[in-house]
Amino acid sequence: MALQWISGQIVRKQIWSDGLFTLSINCPGVAKFEPGQFLQVGFSDPVKHLHRPYSVASPHSDTLEFFIVRVDGGELTPRLWDSPEGSSIDVSAKPAGSFTLPHVPESRCLWLIATGTGLAPYVAMLRTPEPWARFEKIVLVHGVRHASDLAYTDEFEAMQASRGAAFKFLQVTSRDQLPGKLSGRTTVKLQDGSLEAAANEKISPDDTAVMLCGNPDMLNEMESMLSDQGLKRQKPKQPGQIIVERYW
Repeated sequence: MALQWISGQIVRKQIWSDGLFTLSINCPGVAKFEPGQFLQVGFSDPVKHLHRPYSVASPHSDTLEFFIVRVDGGELTPRLWDSPEGSSIDVSAKPAGSFTLPHVPESRCLWLIATGTGLAPYVAMLRTPEPWARFEKIVLVHGVRHASDLAYTDEFEAMQASRGAAFKFLQVTSRDQLPGKLSGRTTVKLQDGSLEAAANEKISPDDTAVMLCGNPDMLNEMESMLSDQGLKRQKPKQPGQIIVERYW
């Protein structure tokens, strides 16, 4: 079935670092969606419509955010990077995807673990009342290579300050060492207990749910390690504690 498109306009471009940015696109008419779902974003060219899916980094509204990294040599992301505020852009009319909070089992603690732009769906989720009403504690982990790859830091640090014991925000840099942040690969930090120690929260199949989004290698390693701790992947006919979103 052919995609239906909403003609939108870029109203804000937040640049985090060279090649890492958030586009705010005014696109009234996009169907209602759950935080964690994705939309297609792109441009109409004479030969073909150039687009790709992006998880929405904001709840449903007339203006939506998309957290993007430029892929040098790619067809689409360099063009997105070069598009100034005021540019026209297409957004798909209907959402897709099931990486959403209704698919998360009831738990005391929810871990949201991301690498890179896999942070996007969690931005959308945590801006809504649902996770705060459902979970006693939420731990957000964002793993990147360099400090320059970090984004939304001020927003989540303010959220941590206001939510107190109900929210812990952890940033992990694999190639830089920064005060107040964990250093190393996110998977290694789970394996050696650093994540749980920093969060003051033990991951257990009895009262924990974990959402994973980002690099495929991280997803595979994390799922394997969590399985060793007794957690299972959530499947349609098999309840579990691990919910996974694969970006590519």
